[in-house]
Amino acid sequence: MTHPVCFVGGGPGAADLLTLRAAERIRQADVLIWTDSLVCPQITALAPDHCERIRTSTLTLEEVIPLLIDRQRQGAKVVRLHDGDTAFYSAINEQICALNDADIPVEVVPGVSAYQAAAAGLSSELTIPGVVQTIVLGRAGGRTGVPPSEELDRLAGLGASLCLYLSARHIDDVQATLQRHYPDDTPVAIAYRVSWPDEWMSVVPLAQMAAASKERQLIRTTLYIISPALNGGQQRSRLYSPDHDHLFRQRH
Repeated sequence: MTHPVCFVGGGPGAADLLTLRAAERIRQADVLIWTDSLVCPQITALAPDHCERIRTSTLTLEEVIPLLIDRQRQGAKVVRLHDGDTAFYSAINEQICALNDADIPVEVVPGVSAYQAAAAGLSSELTIPGVVQTIVLGRAGGRTGVPPSEELDRLAGLGASLCLYLSARHIDDVQATLQRHYPDDTPVAIAYRVSWPDEWMSVVPLAQMAAASKERQLIRTTLYIISPALNGGQQRSRLYSPDHDHLFRQRH
């Protein structure tokens, strides 16, 4: 039987935040290939005893692709495990393209993202009626860069709930850019290694964002959520209002 190479989103860190499908694929894996510096050991421990474990933190793409192809062609159930969600900043695209060129089928299993786990950890909703209704997932330019239309200055100009990944190394520039669009007292959630055993989260005013990051010496695995929604609010959603009718509930 031919098995697809399965790309699995491992979520933010905690094993119990895996989807049921993700956990099942890991438990059935014959080969597990993952970045050991980014995936919590409790997750990789779910793989069965017979599973071949291949760490990729020191490997290049050119070294990983042949492993995926070779093990799949041997008939193994290959799981390529990535941290977070597969939909963004996961680097699965170039791997899938290479597998497509080799006529190897793939399966993708999504994962919970750090911004979702961080918001949950703060008991917060990032969209509050009358305050903010949009969530933007982005990053500072850095070494990878972003298209001109997606520069942080443009994203911040929306005033939305802004979730910034991969940006801790550029925190001074990030704060300066954000302060052109958000008030200095806008709450910023700083979330380090969300849901890991050594998780650290704090909410500070935007004006203290850089200082708090430097105090904790944060340079990686850090998410920032900049949002007026973190102030809370009593605005009521129309969804449950008695004068709001919809398909399943008639107006009272």
